[in-house]
Amino acid sequence: MPFSDYRTALVTGASSGIGAAVVERLTREGLQVHALARGEKALRELAERTGCIAHAIDVTDLPALTLLTQQQTFDVLVNNAGVDRPRSFLNAEADDIDLLIDVNLRAVLHLCRLVVPGMVARDRGHVINISSIAAAYNFNGNSTYHATKAAVSMLSRQLRIDAFGKRVRVTEICPGRVATDIFAHVHGDSTETHERFIKGFELPQAADIADAIAFAIRQPVAVNVGHIEITPTLQVPGGLQTARPQGARGA
Repeated sequence: MPFSDYRTALVTGASSGIGAAVVERLTREGLQVHALARGEKALRELAERTGCIAHAIDVTDLPALTLLTQQQTFDVLVNNAGVDRPRSFLNAEADDIDLLIDVNLRAVLHLCRLVVPGMVARDRGHVINISSIAAAYNFNGNSTYHATKAAVSMLSRQLRIDAFGKRVRVTEICPGRVATDIFAHVHGDSTETHERFIKGFELPQAADIADAIAFAIRQPVAVNVGHIEITPTLQVPGGLQTARPQGARGA
């Protein structure tokens, strides 16, 4: 369904990074974009730059989300908001687990619950879930994050079944490393963080992810692009490690 068949969009985690890039791209396509995030100042600047409608709402604030979706219908929903607290699960904190489930999963479930039935009733809509390669591949120190993103991946598939027979499309976007400020949010805004994750790497930009989303949306109504994995050309997931038991002697 081309952009001309859609009128409104809701983008979460919209104040920076991929979310802000998606807001910019969708407004250029002529949609009335509602940008949702906690950062009021950044949202105000984004609204001045793009003409989007800013909502300074925490994505875990269910009453506020409910009120917004009662007041406005959305043809496109982009679930982008996400957080991470990387550490071994052996050292996991209860608050970390609760935060990741609340932001990365529970908020996505509730927004789909609030928005998708209206799409089904109108026989028109597109859900974009920003997942991660962490939904499909294992790497060290992010166990809760992996679990929440894997759940979003399965939800994306299930939504297609629940909306079967209606022109409601669902796309899961699975980025690898992208040159955004997410690393500063997670690891601290420092020179060390920049050098560890950004400096010297050839990385996709937030606008590249927004372009992929636009590609999925602009397809004809008969086409559902269900899954897009986007990684740097110089990044591959995977690897195999084998450990001897403690105290074992080599052959």
